[in-house]
Amino acid sequence: MTALIEDYALIGDCETAALVSKSGSIDWLCFPRFDSPACFAALLGTGENGFWSLAPAGQYGATRRYRDDTLILETEFRTETGTAVLTDFMPLRDGASDLMRIVEGKSGSVAFAMELNLRFDYGRTVPWVTRGEDGGIAAIAGPDRLVLNCAVPLQGRGPSTVGAFTVAAGEQQIFTLTWSPSHLPPPAPRQVEYALPDTEEFWLSFAAKCPKVGRWTQQVKRSLITLKALTYMPTGGIVAAATTSLPEKIGGPRNWDYRYCWLRDATLTLLALMKLGYYDEATAWRRWLLRAVAGAPAQMQIMYGVAGERNLLEWQVPWLKGYEGSAPVRIGNAAAEQVQLDVYGEVADAMLQARKGGLPPHPRERELAKAILPFLEKAWLEPDEGIWEVRGRRQHFTYSKVMAWVAFDRAVQIAEADGEAHAAARWRALADRIHAEVCEKAFNAELGCFTQAYGSKAMDASLLHLGMVGFIAPDDPRYVATVEMVERKLLRDGLLLRYETQEVDDGLPPGEGAFLACSFWLVDALNMIGRRDDALKLFERLLAICNDVGLLAEEYDPAEGRMLGNFPQAFSHIGLINSALNLARAEGPADQRAA
Repeated sequence: MTALIEDYALIGDCETAALVSKSGSIDWLCFPRFDSPACFAALLGTGENGFWSLAPAGQYGATRRYRDDTLILETEFRTETGTAVLTDFMPLRDGASDLMRIVEGKSGSVAFAMELNLRFDYGRTVPWVTRGEDGGIAAIAGPDRLVLNCAVPLQGRGPSTVGAFTVAAGEQQIFTLTWSPSHLPPPAPRQVEYALPDTEEFWLSFAAKCPKVGRWTQQVKRSLITLKALTYMPTGGIVAAATTSLPEKIGGPRNWDYRYCWLRDATLTLLALMKLGYYDEATAWRRWLLRAVAGAPAQMQIMYGVAGERNLLEWQVPWLKGYEGSAPVRIGNAAAEQVQLDVYGEVADAMLQARKGGLPPHPRERELAKAILPFLEKAWLEPDEGIWEVRGRRQHFTYSKVMAWVAFDRAVQIAEADGEAHAAARWRALADRIHAEVCEKAFNAELGCFTQAYGSKAMDASLLHLGMVGFIAPDDPRYVATVEMVERKLLRDGLLLRYETQEVDDGLPPGEGAFLACSFWLVDALNMIGRRDDALKLFERLLAICNDVGLLAEEYDPAEGRMLGNFPQAFSHIGLINSALNLARAEGPADQRAA
């Protein structure tokens, strides 16, 4: 039986990632990339779909932590006979993709049981398992090979490989699982005595660059490490989450594949990285962005694969029952084919913020503007699916129109800086036209605030961005009233919904948790309109939702007190970083973006 979402921790090598439960079971792992088919898929099915368990054979208690400022996970098991620590990590690749597990006795002696059930293709394909000369095993199915090296005697038991051993104080047992293409010779096993300190040094060096962020420095560091772990290092792309199909409502169909890179995250990601001095990562992200969107403006997608792939065909996995029965399990994401006008504003804003943040101009910026802006000049008049990727009818969403305004407004600023007065005047006229239309058609005089879409009475958390992108001044009564109405309509036990699914036809049955990124947006909005004490209170509430190792999912169910949605969620951790900066500094990311 799989654990609660918040009972998992993340390990990874900046190309893929695994989820490890509090009981020492790895229930999710895709090789060789984040978006590759899983070889451990028990998270979305049963043990028959693949897992790797290492835990004491009898009753035990367990606590865990990340080794300071690293992605090295340490789980301490306490039994009646002794104490032992399980250390899990994935070293950066050096010709091989490895997952290493070390069991070390600390006091007395502890009897352990290991069970490994390898299943390729999201838990469907049973591999051909052979025993190696050194006592390990190799599992092959089609293009994939996994080799387990260890000194523990192994034997088959039904579909699994099992082993039993005991560690006394000072003793160790080391397990290394290595993926490689099955048509190539197996790589030489890596030595843990080198791999562990090298991995620790990599993460310590990364975290050491983080400046002080008030009393929230450690939470910010943990979020930064999580963002780095969700980065596909060969390209710089940052996936939204390490998982697919963890439900936004237990038992419901709102289950999506988040192992891709979203454009909507672009500006907030850049600001978070640049404000903390991580210019190498910000530069890599911008480069990924500009490569991914290259092509015809009409074909710009809202998301791409980790290397910029466009074909993210969505299909359902019938042999996986879903997390706690939440079906369907989806691979790929059909939202990649939707029209979302906000992405054009995101790209334009990212280019401007990169300049303001000190990144050198990119040679493709001007060509991109010359292609996108004439297209958007007509496209902004059309309805779209909006930031939340609704699967209902297209509408004139307020946020989409505002981000179209952002595209032209940022183009004006860039053109003026480059001495292109004619272009600046043209784009300013368009920006002013959009601004006037939004103020006329998206402002509901009866409610006294902006609403989700033209002619609508529904509220939407994305409206909080109106002040944060500079569309309207933070002290404008219309913005203050909008923030207050968002609070009134969308707060649930102090946390914010994206919108009321019971009142909005988004093409799916109603019901989902509070969206944590939106709750961080509310922190920023409250701070901007002068309600700092309320902002601080909400921020501390959000920090308390982090699990025992500092990770956040996409959503949270206040009634049940548990996390929902894909995990860990980059958007949530980006929100945490930016809110901490907005509260701790005189000019935070929100102030820079709104300037």
